[in-house]
Amino acid sequence: EYMPDAEHFRASAMGLSNSQEIASQKAMTAARAKLAAAIQTTVKTVTDNYASSYEVGQQEEAKGRFQTLTREVVNQTLNGVKVICQKMMKSPDGQYKAYVAIELGGIDVVKAMNNKISNDDKLRVDFEYEKFKKVFDEEMKNAAEQQ
Repeated sequence: EYMPDAEHFRASAMGLSNSQEIASQKAMTAARAKLAAAIQTTVKTVTDNYASSYEVGQQEEAKGRFQTLTREVVNQTLNGVKVICQKMMKSPDGQYKAYVAIELGGIDVVKAMNNKISNDDKLRVDFEYEKFKKVFDEEMKNAAEQQ
């Protein structure tokens, strides 16, 4: 039910603690880390595929610049994460188990990349948003099919 699909990145995690608040924080931190890794992997694949369409001389510089922007975008877009499920349970021994599932729309990541690229003079000149979005959508679909 909370698996990634062609339109959303999703991650879930569990946190365990004697404190309800700490269990919840552990679950959210772990889920955000998983989500960030999934976004980073997908966007890296997309940018590698997109950047490879550049001329050979510009390809390495473009990949490096895209990778730097990717890290910035992942950090920025995690602020827009939406909690889609959150449950708290208490075990017989008094431990709290917090479960959380979060998601972020793929379009939010594409828009953030577009905004970052638009602010980069060198990348903006050659950037084709529609081409980038097409490659991104294909990668989201591929990732969802592998689940």
